[in-house]
Amino acid sequence: MFCTGIIGPESVGKTTLARYLSQRYDGIYIEEYARAYVERLDRPYTQDDVLAIARYQVEQMQQIYAAAENRLYFFDTDLIITKVWLLHKYGASPRWIDEAMRQYPMDAYLLCYPDLNWQPDSVRENPHIREYLFDWYQREIEATGIPYYIVRHE
Repeated sequence: MFCTGIIGPESVGKTTLARYLSQRYDGIYIEEYARAYVERLDRPYTQDDVLAIARYQVEQMQQIYAAAENRLYFFDTDLIITKVWLLHKYGASPRWIDEAMRQYPMDAYLLCYPDLNWQPDSVRENPHIREYLFDWYQREIEATGIPYYIVRHE
């Protein structure tokens, strides 16, 4: 089992990259749960919603680790993004998220740089802080000690 977290700010091509890599390498694509969750809401999301998303992500990792299939997994976002979002928007992230990231670590990260044009949609909300979020994600990855690679588009 090899897990690759594909993270970065909004509108940087994470979904496209995760889908491509999973097809190219006969891997398993793990969809961004936050997007599907928020799109189903008929109201603005809350801190409780973001925590529910984090709990689902942890359950997903538990299942993948328990199955221990000899496969490549490509995650369209992961707990780092959820943690940063909780800290940015609500000023706090529960300790259990950090514990889960240590218990179910990625093997590598692909960190997408915000060099694509912003593409608005119904759940994106931060076109002006993409570099700020990129830097924050990079610091969070570096704190884990997990190898990462920056993906730039040309």
